[in-house]
Amino acid sequence: MKKGSVQQKKTFYPISEEFREYLTNYKRSADLPVHYENLLQSVDSYPLMNAKNEDTLWQTMVYDQHYGREIFEGLKKIYVLLRSGGDVNILPNLYVDRVDYCTFGNTKPFRIRIVNQYNDNHDYFYVKKADASRLYGLELEQILSPNEINFQLDGDTLIEEHIIGVPGDDFIQNFLDHSDLNEVRLAKEFIKFNERCFVRLLGDMRAYNYVVEMTPDFEQNQYRVRAIDFDQQSYESRRSFYLPQFFKNNLPVVNLCTRLINPETSSQYQREERTLIKRRFNFAPTRIKKLRECMCLDTISSDQKIIRLRTELGGLYDDSRFSQCETMGEITFLNIALALDLKEEAPTRLLS
Repeated sequence: MKKGSVQQKKTFYPISEEFREYLTNYKRSADLPVHYENLLQSVDSYPLMNAKNEDTLWQTMVYDQHYGREIFEGLKKIYVLLRSGGDVNILPNLYVDRVDYCTFGNTKPFRIRIVNQYNDNHDYFYVKKADASRLYGLELEQILSPNEINFQLDGDTLIEEHIIGVPGDDFIQNFLDHSDLNEVRLAKEFIKFNERCFVRLLGDMRAYNYVVEMTPDFEQNQYRVRAIDFDQQSYESRRSFYLPQFFKNNLPVVNLCTRLINPETSSQYQREERTLIKRRFNFAPTRIKKLRECMCLDTISSDQKIIRLRTELGGLYDDSRFSQCETMGEITFLNIALALDLKEEAPTRLLS
């Protein structure tokens, strides 16, 4: 399947008032000086090429001089809000080097490159169209994964921080054959990542939708696989779509896991990851309860997808409660409750 083809088919769902209230209560909303539509007002663009002179599928935007100056000042303020709580004293240190536009992604994001003029250190953040599925994905990532994630919402404009790491497809192509690769640690981490995705029903983790962080340790490297695309949170109809192991471009890593990890050890890693997710779940009961209430009432997928997914998961768990699920939120939290052995945490309507 071509890059981006699934995302192009995805339907956008608006953010409900209840979910907006939740995001405001947990400091995820802000008044932004620049919105997504403002960045569309360019006068020209040109292809962004990589170091090998290959087309990256991003377009660098060109703005009218006066309008661009105003936009860039607003983008700097957004970056300061995202990274340092809005401390305007550091604004003179920064300048906007580029605004890049991606045409193949579902959200058609803008990527902003910010540079510190005193040391040339650069950073990125993204401006996207807000979608309810994606925002639920970001919140579940914050609560249930080992990763901190920072984002802000204003109306239908979503600001996301850049997640550092080697894109999965680049890692598979360029790092799997390195002599210093710790294959067992990488295989273990991929199994745990696979488990995290399935427990919270995060879909479409093809190799280009996650990154691999490599951290030098006193005895070889450690690895962390992190999702970077949350558009397919609780959206698709097939159970296999929520398991990264079933995507063709992840096959080299799957083969690594199969070669190095026996079934008993794989089950051990799965149990370890579910235990960690369960602890995180229990650390934030009030937040989880409020998020569950919003998500269970929300529409973030089609009736056809809901029917198929609840049928597949009902068969997997041999649990008839899936047939009573009317929303993807109910399916998601029933799946979480069963996977983590937290039966009392199923959606209230399904407890009996």
